Amino acid sequence: MSRTVPFCDAAACERAGCTPTVCRGLGMPSNDAIFERSALAIPGGVNSSIRAFRSVGGRPYVVSRAEGARVWDVEGNELIDLVQSYGAIILGHAHPKVTEAIRAAAGDGTSYGAPTPREMKLAEEIRTRVPSCERVRFMNSGTEATSTAVRLARGVTGRKRIVTFHGNFHGATDALLAAGGSGLATLGLPGTAGVPEEAVANTWVLPYNEVPVLDADVAAVFVEPVAANMGVVAPVPGFLAGLRAECDRVGALLVFDEVITGFRLARGGAQAKYDVRADLTCFGKVIGGGLPIGAVGGRRDVMENLSPLGSVFHAGTLAGNPLATAAGLAALDELTDDLYVELLARARRLAAMLRDSFSANGIPAQFPVVGTLVGMHFGDALDRPPANFAEAKTTDEALYARVFHALLDHGVALAPGAYEALFVGAAHDDSVLDELATRVDAALRSLSA
Repeated sequence: MSRTVPFCDAAACERAGCTPTVCRGLGMPSNDAIFERSALAIPGGVNSSIRAFRSVGGRPYVVSRAEGARVWDVEGNELIDLVQSYGAIILGHAHPKVTEAIRAAAGDGTSYGAPTPREMKLAEEIRTRVPSCERVRFMNSGTEATSTAVRLARGVTGRKRIVTFHGNFHGATDALLAAGGSGLATLGLPGTAGVPEEAVANTWVLPYNEVPVLDADVAAVFVEPVAANMGVVAPVPGFLAGLRAECDRVGALLVFDEVITGFRLARGGAQAKYDVRADLTCFGKVIGGGLPIGAVGGRRDVMENLSPLGSVFHAGTLAGNPLATAAGLAALDELTDDLYVELLARARRLAAMLRDSFSANGIPAQFPVVGTLVGMHFGDALDRPPANFAEAKTTDEALYARVFHALLDHGVALAPGAYEALFVGAAHDDSVLDELATRVDAALRSLSA
């Protein structure tokens, strides 16, 4: 009997005499088969390094679809998802308002290379929510946003030096790929091959949560206001305000990387939570409703140095894409003050449930909460949540790998790296969190046994 399936293993199909979309008696595809086939066309079989499971071992599951708080792999296994596209999804997968907005926009055409009303409306919405963003320019990713911010800061100030912090991750921008968190921390890399020394010669990497003494050569200080790429590390009191004051003292720009915290922590992001105003802010993830997007917002006098008004070049064929801006508008429209209250409560409940379950099963772990973000730190090296990258790196990565696979076996998806955040969203309602608690407890009991 022939059975049409969405994917197949090329070698098996060839042996069975199948066409690429029909498998005779082979059944549904497997995660391993799809991954092996992907590796023949894609380096490492993945399009983002952390997805390859190198730090936790094994092979990745391959997602075929998602809805709400859940994803399904190609074998039909259902997982409660705490990855949520690394924070890009806040309303839940395939949210009806977002998917309908995308369908409507696609019906009007997918890209024009010309201004659109949707990009105007999304820029206005960001400006309304984040008062420091007097002007907003769109691009296609958080990495493009940070690279544009570097160029803009240097162009405005006439200076070269950029300051970043150990464990902060600002995307794959050469000047910022030094001692980063997230994937770099997971892979144990201080930077990356292919970035020459001169590309980072003007980058200072300093300890997070310590206000540095700057000099007149510094163009900008880049910071994650909440360090979400090293297990969620909160800013200590006075850190962000101290950066603001020190930048003002030497005439440098303060740049908040709110790719994760923007519209995730609060209606106005980290700037609203901590009452510190940035000169430039980088956005991504939530503002695209799950589609690729990035943005830089900031002071009018700084932003208007971008071309065509100023001498700092920026352009992009797909910047302000009508599908991404439609999805972003739909997502932000749902993010009301009442919803943020619910998300804050759900994050606290998730962290408390995890603490209780891990403690009951004798597994040392901490789950710091910053707003709607939940972090993880494994092992007994610290008796409190980490405050900087050196402390974050004391997490027990081997223990995390064992926990990761135990949870995966019981239908719970975490990020395959020990330095990522847990993302709880609008779809993680009480019934999902109740079910999650049951699965986590069963997984940890099996691990302890």
